[in-house]
Amino acid sequence: ATITHHHAVGWDHKPWFAEEIGPVGVSVLRAVKADLDPAGILNPGVMVP
Repeated sequence: ATITHHHAVGWDHKPWFAEEIGPVGVSVLRAVKADLDPAGILNPGVMVP
């Protein structure tokens, strides 16, 4: 099962997001975020755990 369907992950799913995508998924998202937003000014702490 998954925490979301096809409308993305919302605020109410944030507590389970890291568990859902696993440690590799978290690492990938952090790497993409760091590459696209090196200053960390775009939505800091919003969804990337």
